[in-house]
Amino acid sequence: MKNKPVVIICGDPKSTFNEILIKTFKSKFFKNIKFPVILVGSKKLLCNEFKKSKTRINFYKFDDQINLHKNKIYIIDIPINYKKLKPIKKNLYIEKSFETGLKLVNKINSLGLINGPISKKTFLKGKYNGITEYLATKTGSLNEIMLIFNKKLSVSPITTHIPISRVENNIKKKVIVNKIQGINNFYKKFLGLKPSIAVTGLNPHCETFASKNIEKNEILPAINFLKRKKIKVFGPFSADTIFLKKNRENFNVIVGMYHDQVLGPMKTIFGFDAINITIGLPFVRITPDHGPNYEMFGLNKSKTDSLKQALNFLDKYVAKA
Repeated sequence: MKNKPVVIICGDPKSTFNEILIKTFKSKFFKNIKFPVILVGSKKLLCNEFKKSKTRINFYKFDDQINLHKNKIYIIDIPINYKKLKPIKKNLYIEKSFETGLKLVNKINSLGLINGPISKKTFLKGKYNGITEYLATKTGSLNEIMLIFNKKLSVSPITTHIPISRVENNIKKKVIVNKIQGINNFYKKFLGLKPSIAVTGLNPHCETFASKNIEKNEILPAINFLKRKKIKVFGPFSADTIFLKKNRENFNVIVGMYHDQVLGPMKTIFGFDAINITIGLPFVRITPDHGPNYEMFGLNKSKTDSLKQALNFLDKYVAKA
């Protein structure tokens, strides 16, 4: 295709993402986007949301034989009776949306995939630890990496959606090496720089509290190996001080050992002004760094920061890589 499109899976029909899409599409920001957008979701639901916001948006039916035009919005309709929405029907709708979106991304020469937020509890039902792992399984990827990206500072957890009691046994030198190499390659390919990467310890103050010394036996050997590969990696640092302003300003990325060790400070510093990028898939996948937020559904109070960052990242970095 002449103009590489971005595929957007609309996700949970009762999330605030539809509202965020509307606000983004009618903003001055979207007028400067240089690629087409293909939505995968219920056209009837989206049109109803647009009417409620008194917004007119032209949807074009997607056909892979036509030339797509930048700044135009195309749609693949996934029908759903959103007024009588039963849980099983909602899950089938989300699953069909993902199946359609993933087939499309693999079929066409797309810039990447954005998906709206999904409730892991109601959709995944314990079959997968998270959407990151769900997509990795669906695409046959073996080394998926979660990167919460902000241009000033990004974070990445070595373990993602697992109970804290299982974290220690999943901290392995090989896993740390593979994930940091993936982050380093991603930054070089799309941002044109070799990132400076800080690595936290697992325990408070990187101390040893049991017979296992994770810092000494797994984390430090991984850091030393990566240094020999000329990767700019440092640590392990104590997680309670690495996010102090004078410390974090020295790094592009902070890699932590578990999910909330780095995502908590990240959201405290940047709020939702960040995006969740999955590295290691056959395509660039981004999701806004917020959940479905059912409590705010229909209130017209949701901010567009994270979706705009996702579109801007694809426009500024991926399209030019």
